[in-house]
Amino acid sequence: MPAGGRPTVRSRRLGAALRQHRQAAKLDQPQAAEVIASSQARISRVESGHATPRVIEVRLLLDAYGVDDVEVRLKLEDLAKHSKNRGWWLEHATHLRPGYLDHIALEDDATYIREWQPVMVPGLLQTPAYAEAVIAGGPHYLDQERITQLVAVRMGRQAKIEGGGASYTAILWEPVVAHPLASAEIHEQQLSAILAAGKRKNVTVQVLPYTAGILAGHSSAFYSFSFGDEPTAEAVAIDNLRGTSVLEGAEDLAAYANAFDLLRSAALAPDASAKLIRGVLRSLKEDTS
Repeated sequence: MPAGGRPTVRSRRLGAALRQHRQAAKLDQPQAAEVIASSQARISRVESGHATPRVIEVRLLLDAYGVDDVEVRLKLEDLAKHSKNRGWWLEHATHLRPGYLDHIALEDDATYIREWQPVMVPGLLQTPAYAEAVIAGGPHYLDQERITQLVAVRMGRQAKIEGGGASYTAILWEPVVAHPLASAEIHEQQLSAILAAGKRKNVTVQVLPYTAGILAGHSSAFYSFSFGDEPTAEAVAIDNLRGTSVLEGAEDLAAYANAFDLLRSAALAPDASAKLIRGVLRSLKEDTS
């Protein structure tokens, strides 16, 4: 059983991949069970993410399914090895919703992270002061201790980007830059932090201008994650008032990949985006001087 008594993101990804390879090989679950001398019930639990197969079982199943691609095999073996690993975020698990835990786990495994934010600065780019302001100003009452915990988690997530562990692309709608959600001082600091982050080799920040029109309204904020050498979306996370929903179906992934490509094509180039942010920052400083 995966840690915590519920399928983990890693165990679900592994199970879904094994199911796809089994179906491609035109084998049923009883036949797969024979390969590892187990039961159909166990295969069902593995494919749903409720049980984690041993590495040797993954190898035997992939042999039976005719999967010869070395990269694919190593990737699935790695998921089997680490599906029960405790991530740094689990020390905060008691005050995080399960969907948010899944989001952080996806983020921590990802090699490519792509994000669209039409309302606020992305969490991976937020300063502590900005994060505290937006968390405290949310629709649910939170005491200061809980707010502090959530800010700490948000800052912990940023280590993935700061350490160069993933290629990160963020597209922000222009109002995110032009209209402060927090105080002018906090917003100034936040814009400076975005400009600094945009200088990292693994970070790309683009601004979707007002002139993009209705395109900005077609999708709420979402995050796209890829786990291999190519930025092909393998999971999408969407925030809502009750937490975070993770989408992994092929049609959902294709729809959000297309949406991101449209947004990126309509957004200003990174240099032009940085120029726009610098212009807003100068205006804020002039207004407060």
